[in-house]
Amino acid sequence: MSQKIVAFGASNSSQSINKQLATYAAHQIEGAEVQVLDLNDFEMPIYSMDREKAAGVPEAAAAFKQHLQGADGIVLSMAEHNGAYTAAFKNIFDWMSRLEGKVWENKPLFVLSTSPGGRGGQSVLQLAVKSFPFMGAKEIASFSLPQFGANFSADQGITNAELKAKFEEQLSAFVASLG
Repeated sequence: MSQKIVAFGASNSSQSINKQLATYAAHQIEGAEVQVLDLNDFEMPIYSMDREKAAGVPEAAAAFKQHLQGADGIVLSMAEHNGAYTAAFKNIFDWMSRLEGKVWENKPLFVLSTSPGGRGGQSVLQLAVKSFPFMGAKEIASFSLPQFGANFSADQGITNAELKAKFEEQLSAFVASLG
């Protein structure tokens, strides 16, 4: 039986390099059934306690969480805005946290990040790796890809041999955690 993997880039950009990286990573898992989510399909009002009290949790948050619940593992690539999560991701994350259970549903995660710059979104990646276990991440493998334009090709994937080896090491750890 194949593993079901949900993948997404934690960005609402239509040209998201993080969505490209998450999609690539998920498709490196041999025999996996991959579902790629787009945050734009789950837009909802900005979270506030007042909105929750008045109207409850939006259906879009429950729908996103259902996708996570049905997965054996989750691959996400964190876009970095000012050293932290994008507003689009944080909003979905905040709404999902109001539903029963932990956001990550005790699933293994492969958390990635990339950026055009030399740090590859390391600040947001470190934030995610540190905080996601408190929200139900079972095990976390992680990888940062700096200088996306120079180190990634749509045809070849990760083109830098040293970075590709680090990626494959973390991918193997994630696959092993799938059980």
